[in-house]
Amino acid sequence: MRLHLVDGTYELFRAHYSKRPDRTDDDGRDVKATVGVVSGLLALLGDEDEAVSHVAVAFDNPIESFRNDEFAGYKDGADVDPALLAQFELVEEAVRALGVVVWSMQRWEADDALGTAAMRFVDEVEQVRILTPDKDLGQVVTGDRIVQVDRLRERVYDEAGVRERFGVSPDSIPDYLALVGDAADGIPGIAGFGATSAAAVLARYGRIEDVPEDAADWDVAVRGASRLATTLAEQRDAALFYRHLATLVTDVPLEEDLVVLAWQGVPRDAYLAMCDRLAATTLRDAPPRWA
Repeated sequence: MRLHLVDGTYELFRAHYSKRPDRTDDDGRDVKATVGVVSGLLALLGDEDEAVSHVAVAFDNPIESFRNDEFAGYKDGADVDPALLAQFELVEEAVRALGVVVWSMQRWEADDALGTAAMRFVDEVEQVRILTPDKDLGQVVTGDRIVQVDRLRERVYDEAGVRERFGVSPDSIPDYLALVGDAADGIPGIAGFGATSAAAVLARYGRIEDVPEDAADWDVAVRGASRLATTLAEQRDAALFYRHLATLVTDVPLEEDLVVLAWQGVPRDAYLAMCDRLAATTLRDAPPRWA
């Protein structure tokens, strides 16, 4: 038995900016992203290799979270295409019409919900599969019990895969993002640190606070070590704050237990009504199983 946790916000943006043909409903409103998400989830639900038994989808709605209260530069919805923003509520309704649990996040982010569910249910299933390429989620990958799945690139990252991808263990991902920055989330990082230098330092010391302040005390070869050590010593508080921003909340108060996440099939009436609403006639016969 597997638990599939889907980053709905990522899927929504990906569908909106994909090469799929534009789609509008009967009133001329843009529904391309919503139709794309529904189509992608139907493919997932019908994928025999994925063998979906329990599933949930998390969305940011709105983009802002508690992190915006703490850091003015954190990502927000200011630059979101209005045509996409207008579908935030619609896509949640459409996913619910598939018989899938939706977590609509306001105070926290979708990533927090995914991380919380992964940690909460890992001991109740054979494997948790988090469907997103988002670097943040690498921090909850655990052995081969919690893995990250990039469906677009057809890659699965277990703990060894995270180490190969970033050069650090899952536990050090927040520290890594604090040093190199994360443009997608508005985390600026520490000047001078790139992927190679951050990985080398954190592979040896693990946590920012454990990195010696004096490069003479570093027992790992890093190009420009003296300059990097000085910068980090001067900006250590900032680095620790950026790590805080990059650290997932894993105790979000999600109401559902694992039983509720069991997928029973697509509820016919609700789904067909949604197809009509989206003017998506080609999807009417697409469900792999009816409830």
